[in-house]
Amino acid sequence: MPLTIRSNRSTLTQFLIEERRRHPSASGDFNALILDVALACKGIAKAVAYGELAGMTGNYAADAGGSVNVQGETQKKLDVLSNDVFMQRTEWAGNLAGMASEEMEAPYQIPAQYQRGKYLIVFDPLDGSSNIDVNVSVGSIFSILLAPQDVIDSGRDVTDADFFQPGAKQMAAGYALYGPTTQLVLTVGEGVNGFTLDPNLGEFMLTHPKMTVPADTQEFAINASNARFWEAPVKRYVDECLAGKTGPRGKDFNMRWIASMVAEAHRILMRGGVFLYPRDSKDPSKPGRLRLLYEANPVGMIMEQAGGRASTGELPMMSVQPTGLHQRIGFVFGSKNEVERIERYHAEPAPTTFENPLFAERSLFRD
Repeated sequence: MPLTIRSNRSTLTQFLIEERRRHPSASGDFNALILDVALACKGIAKAVAYGELAGMTGNYAADAGGSVNVQGETQKKLDVLSNDVFMQRTEWAGNLAGMASEEMEAPYQIPAQYQRGKYLIVFDPLDGSSNIDVNVSVGSIFSILLAPQDVIDSGRDVTDADFFQPGAKQMAAGYALYGPTTQLVLTVGEGVNGFTLDPNLGEFMLTHPKMTVPADTQEFAINASNARFWEAPVKRYVDECLAGKTGPRGKDFNMRWIASMVAEAHRILMRGGVFLYPRDSKDPSKPGRLRLLYEANPVGMIMEQAGGRASTGELPMMSVQPTGLHQRIGFVFGSKNEVERIERYHAEPAPTTFENPLFAERSLFRD
């Protein structure tokens, strides 16, 4: 069957120009930065596609001894390559005051030979990299912030604290998904739009305009192996979903778990659902598994702009004040009504249980 590609779609560049025309006071720096990020994502997509053909699977061997990032996680070869690509594609154009990444302990300073700009970028260069060797979809996540005014005025080196801005202050957020097709999902604060990479043109084409998350769903995603560590409200929610039509929810649910948050987020954007990686008691030193600045905040902004909801489980994610560059947090996002239900369960008193033997199955009145 001959392949027919529609030629009347807008490119990412055209889309950004149209957005800028609606905001005459906007400068071209913002658009240029997003296009540099898109170029980085194209480069990463190619490396992911070649995989073992280019020796890109397996762990990164720093001095043959392996390498562990600031998160305490073993780095994959593509983790390191993706981080380098993000830095090299965005540092040179004079749009950034600094950047921060999952793979770097401290903020990255723009080299002295390049002009400094007014934006900050934080990113997870390759989310879900544990899936690389088994050929499951992975992706990149990014968030763009306006640098503090004194950074813009003085051009000084950035510090950790310059990035400590709540999600509500993000200028833009997005992710690239490297799957059967490479897709870029982007919000600049006025809805969410999806672009698909045309491999012939090398351009991201607008294929999913004005993406929305249905308010209701019958699908949830959670790592059930952590059930013994969940807090009571989360356990209650999951138990009710699993009870199906005969339970208090009166309907059946499907459960999904890909272990790649980008892929989970994309599925929810396309057809609804709720994702939970809640705070639990597995490691008391970590109040959550996912990172606030470069995972929860950008995905949270995308969900809220698409009509969904993003939460810690107790309060809106976009209102959380960051206190650390690699701060972890519990994260629940997706279909609005389900996320609000989970928040309600956290706010309600725990159901009363009776331990009195008079009310037990074997009571004082039984042998």
